[in-house]
Amino acid sequence: MNTYIESLQWRYATKKFDASKKISEDDLKILLETMQLTASSYGLQPYHIFVITDPEIRKKLQPVSWGQTQIVDASHLIVLANKTEIDAEWIDEYLTNVSSTRNIPLEALNAYSDFMKSKILPLSFEEQANWATKQNYLVLGNLLSSAAELRIDACPMEGFEVDAYDEILGLSTKKLSTSLVAAVGYRSAEDDTQHYAKVRQPQNELFTHL
Repeated sequence: MNTYIESLQWRYATKKFDASKKISEDDLKILLETMQLTASSYGLQPYHIFVITDPEIRKKLQPVSWGQTQIVDASHLIVLANKTEIDAEWIDEYLTNVSSTRNIPLEALNAYSDFMKSKILPLSFEEQANWATKQNYLVLGNLLSSAAELRIDACPMEGFEVDAYDEILGLSTKKLSTSLVAAVGYRSAEDDTQHYAKVRQPQNELFTHL
């Protein structure tokens, strides 16, 4: 656990990446599996993850990301998109996967199916999207932590134009919308931010033990 804490102390929101350094395929597989294994409400994973290396797409995304250089300089750009509409058919597909994976008769999951549908389907599309977006923050947290363990730098980003991202990536036709962006790669020696002391609330102010 001490090494995990050291990794969290090592990481920071990287402002300038070394564009010449790329993440290896083996390390990328670990990052992707980390995101895949992230916990989500009901296990539904109401999102889709885009791993973008195409330089032309990233050039289009940079101007609608406040011009931030991480978009084009990082080894990989991760875009977390939330589902904007969750219907009964999609929940049924998930339960079919549960049935197959765990070798459980589908009819044995009827009560669970009814429960999920009773909680999710009455929500408005806006409420569903908000709920799905919250799940993406769990994915982001796992990505940042696993990257730090691998000594891969990352920068979580909310500074972008959602509608422009959705248009460039063609998300609206897929019933998806951009929630979060994370640039991952390796810090540049010129990034002064890496030398800043980490600022956090002291534990005696952050935690209350009851």
